[in-house]
Amino acid sequence: MTIQLHCFGESGHSYKVALALELSGLDWEPVFVDFFNGAARSPAYRESVNAMGEAPVLVDGDLRLTQSGVIQGYLSEKTGRFGGESKEEEREILRWILWDNHKFSSQLGTARFLLNFVPEDKRPAEVIRFLQGRGLAGLKVLEERLTQRDWIAGRSVTNADLTCCGYLFYPEPFGFTRADWPAIDAWLGRIEALDGWKHPYDLMPRAWPPAKS
Repeated sequence: MTIQLHCFGESGHSYKVALALELSGLDWEPVFVDFFNGAARSPAYRESVNAMGEAPVLVDGDLRLTQSGVIQGYLSEKTGRFGGESKEEEREILRWILWDNHKFSSQLGTARFLLNFVPEDKRPAEVIRFLQGRGLAGLKVLEERLTQRDWIAGRSVTNADLTCCGYLFYPEPFGFTRADWPAIDAWLGRIEALDGWKHPYDLMPRAWPPAKS
């Protein structure tokens, strides 16, 4: 049975899961979420897809999962890939997933959203500067980590890498210039060289610009 992923191309959290699915070689298909026209906030979506009103949502037969970190963990259980080679490594992967969701993707992703998908006259400049400052702090942490090793938590790519790269392949400007971070740049190159790697806009349908109803 084909796994379904409710997602849209601009969602870095959706990309984390889509990339894990693709690199695992699983049979899956994207189910488009018309995010910018409010689909994820609609009563129908909240009732039948995700009560939290978010993407991604993975459907595998009768199983429905939300939150990218949870889905990544499930895919590792299913495939035996990206989840770590020991209990110690599993904990280290979880540590980086939690850090990413709290201190990294949350900051960079929100800054990117405000800078690129909100009308210019409605962009909160002080909030954006704050988020970019937090994102810069996160980039420094990641850069330092990757000057010491090829992969964040293991001897090869794990869910720690797949979560932390979630927003770093996007072309829209949001305060990250890949060339400014040599260790991160080299790490992203290693991810791009993985068999099955694809850019987010090649894996999932785009929701921007929103279609007029």
